Amino acid sequence: MTVQEQTIAPTAEGISMVRLPKQLLHVPVTMAIFSIVVACLANSFWLSAATSAVALSLSVAGLAILYGQLGLVSLCQFALVGVGGWVTLRVGHAFHPPFELSLLAGGVAASLVGLAFGVPALRLRGLYLALVTLMLAGAFQIVISAWGFPDGGPGFLGRADGAGRAMLARPAVADGEIPYFFYVCAVAALGLLIAQWHKLARPGRAWALIRKGETVAVASGVNVLIYNAWAFALSGLLAGLAGGLLAGNVGQLDGRAFGAFESLNLFALAIVGGVFNWYGAVIAGLLLRAVPALLTDLGIDGYVTIGIFGVALFHALATAPTGIAGQISALVTRLNAALSRGKAG
Repeated sequence: MTVQEQTIAPTAEGISMVRLPKQLLHVPVTMAIFSIVVACLANSFWLSAATSAVALSLSVAGLAILYGQLGLVSLCQFALVGVGGWVTLRVGHAFHPPFELSLLAGGVAASLVGLAFGVPALRLRGLYLALVTLMLAGAFQIVISAWGFPDGGPGFLGRADGAGRAMLARPAVADGEIPYFFYVCAVAALGLLIAQWHKLARPGRAWALIRKGETVAVASGVNVLIYNAWAFALSGLLAGLAGGLLAGNVGQLDGRAFGAFESLNLFALAIVGGVFNWYGAVIAGLLLRAVPALLTDLGIDGYVTIGIFGVALFHALATAPTGIAGQISALVTRLNAALSRGKAG
């Protein structure tokens, strides 16, 4: 049995309704502790980096569903983050609704685009799916370089010239840096909670069967097309929410930050962080933003992260396929076993 099969096996066996809430409770509790610690210790620079990291953890959670549950390699996830950010900015500048409505619009739009990207590619696997999704990420890079992100201007593209540029307003309840960080952590906790529920409940069991083999899944009464499409739509929704939260963090977005390489980087760090545990998404988000921020703070060229992440990916693939989160989980399990033996003795 492979590591992936060992990890997803419990979901295929089913989880009682008594245990399910207890497992889901770990998500908001952990995120609450994390947000309080960061808010108390971080300065303005690190708070902004942490806000972006937590937002991006949602997009990693979407990747974890596709790769961790179904074994599908999607390399256009950062493009979906850009779609969510674009729609959030456009709706926010055009209609000035509450931030939550703009954010939801960005998430839904990215979900639809993810579904449009994913359904035609459902017959592809491995390298072929990776190449197709990478080309889609490259296509988004070209489009966003030509269009740019909306900044308060008129027309469909919402582009303004010079002094007409505007910043997207943050939620009324989270206007400052620390309140917005708590806001992002709350939205991320909700998104991670939804993703974790899907893994533990019926969709997760269906995805586990599909990963073992579509013939097995069909024989078990699983509609392979619907559940695969469901996974792509949910992954796109989480990525779109991440893009909207990023837009709210800085008020504007730069098309240069949404190149195809960023999707590769995101996928690599998803593996390093761990796609089989929910907190692996948070770890990957922190690596994606905290490591470059640390190097910048030390006066080191940020491009050094390419080599660092490459070594980390090689290490994960060679020795730790469950990622950092999987190693943490294994360590906690061993400590609990040791404590149990100590009490029994």
